[in-house]
Amino acid sequence: MVGGQWVAHPGGDGVTYQVHIEPVPSPITEGLKDFTVTSEHYYMHVDPGNRVLATTRFGDVVMPVTWTKKYGKGRVFYCSLGHVAKVFDIPEALTMVTRGMLWTAEREE
Repeated sequence: MVGGQWVAHPGGDGVTYQVHIEPVPSPITEGLKDFTVTSEHYYMHVDPGNRVLATTRFGDVVMPVTWTKKYGKGRVFYCSLGHVAKVFDIPEALTMVTRGMLWTAEREE
């Protein structure tokens, strides 16, 4: 249902990495810029049908950080950020998660 399965987070909770906002039109990431975060750096198996909004890199591998997808009549928003509250001191991270929750709660006509 969520669109991904956790595999590992090499380095634990103290990895500093770049989050890249993908050039995909979305009200969730509109106007946001790339940012740096220190948190768990997730490596996952992901559904190729996910609409990826933000990514990070593990060497040459691009890994989604944030995505959306439909599930039946519902909406799914996923974001791997947030294992430490300090992540949401980063305005882009807080905005992305807030918008994602609002998008998920919207009803399609």
